[in-house]
Amino acid sequence: MRQLSIVFPSYNEAARLGETLASVSCFCRAELDRYELIVVDDGSADDTEAVVREFEEVRYLRNEVNRGKGETVKRGMLAAELDTVLFSDVDLSTPIEEALALLKALEEGADVAIGSRRFDGEKQVRRSWPRKLMAWGWRVLVHRLVLAGIHDTQCGFKMFRRRAARDVLALQRLEGWAFDVEVLYLARRLGYSIVEVPVEWHESGDSRLGFFSPFRMALDLLNVRLLHRHLPTGTGPCGES
Repeated sequence: MRQLSIVFPSYNEAARLGETLASVSCFCRAELDRYELIVVDDGSADDTEAVVREFEEVRYLRNEVNRGKGETVKRGMLAAELDTVLFSDVDLSTPIEEALALLKALEEGADVAIGSRRFDGEKQVRRSWPRKLMAWGWRVLVHRLVLAGIHDTQCGFKMFRRRAARDVLALQRLEGWAFDVEVLYLARRLGYSIVEVPVEWHESGDSRLGFFSPFRMALDLLNVRLLHRHLPTGTGPCGES
């Protein structure tokens, strides 16, 4: 049985959230046996809540103050009730249809499947040169400081078995953009298997990354090992991956 909880972290996304929820609802009805959609509103000042209320099947959670993407994703993932949980950016830079490829990876034994914008000759990845340069620099930092062997930590399209999600998120501390690295670092330390799945991806014209975001994220990288320095390696069900 294909079942999937889908979490959308949202901050002032009223302009495009309705179209996204309509599209994803159609996909879920066509492809899944059971599903739930969860929008976590990170203290938006726009009409995000009103848009969500138009969709009776969508669960709405709200942070009363802006907490950051990491904390917002964490809240939605922990609220999910089905055995498989995906979080996706509202802009659907990765089309929701790619969820089927991640589901397949979990069906084949992975605990965590992450969308990857690596080029495999089949998937389209459209990204501006400044974003390509920033992604390259970020990847070098991640590999050197925290997490070698994973090509793309930042694609906003990640799927977890619920048990893995709950074990990992119980330890997550970062609230901002670098939380992706932290959760993957924790998943590996806990012994959960991680698979990268090439996905189609199109750069959104409304990036929420500011000029200083990469510097803040780099500082967060330095915190990942420090925050979890006492965590034993391979404490999960599979040993270290």
